[in-house]
Amino acid sequence: MLTSTDFSGLLNQRFFRNFFPFPATNILRLGEVTPDFQLPDITNGTLIRLSDYKGKQPVLLAFTRIFTEKQYCPFCFPHIKALNENYEQFQRRGIEVLMITSTDKRQSQIVVRDLKLKMPLLSDPSCRTFHAYEVGQALGAPLPAQFVLDKEGKLRYRHLFSFLDHNASIEKLLEQYSIVNC
Repeated sequence: MLTSTDFSGLLNQRFFRNFFPFPATNILRLGEVTPDFQLPDITNGTLIRLSDYKGKQPVLLAFTRIFTEKQYCPFCFPHIKALNENYEQFQRRGIEVLMITSTDKRQSQIVVRDLKLKMPLLSDPSCRTFHAYEVGQALGAPLPAQFVLDKEGKLRYRHLFSFLDHNASIEKLLEQYSIVNC
C-alpha cells in the first residue's frame, strides 16, 4: 500500500502542471456560497454535484494530497485515515464528507480499495476544483484544505495548508459543525 521507493506514475501531466509552488490564495468569505462542481465518486461510480446537497445537509470538503496510488503526502495520509475512521461520526450528525483528490480514476480506485475508504472519494485529475477553491500547489500536487459548509452551502470554516498546521483535526472539524449548528 504505502511504499517509499515506488515512484511509478508520479511524473505525469498533473505533476508538471502543479510543480511550481504557490500558496493558498482562497479569499472566500464566511457566509458565502462556495463554487459548485461536479466530479465522479470513485467509491460508487456516480457523479457528485456539490449543489445537490444544498438545502439538504451540511458538507465537509476535504481536499487531500495524494501523489500516486502508492505515494501519499506524509501530512495527508494520517488525515485521510482519521477522516475514514471517523466517517460514521460525521454521518450520525447528518454531515457528508466529500474527499477530493487529484489522482486519476485508476489511481483513485486503488486508493479506495487499499485504504478501504467508506466516504466518497472524488477524482479531479484536471485540478479544476482545487483551482476554483484556490488551495495552492507545490511539487506536483495541489495542497490540502478543508471547507465546512452549512446545509445551505455557505462557508462556515476553512482550513488552508501551512507547514505549521497541515490539516484541521477531526475534533476541530466536528467542533465547527457544533458551533454553526448546521
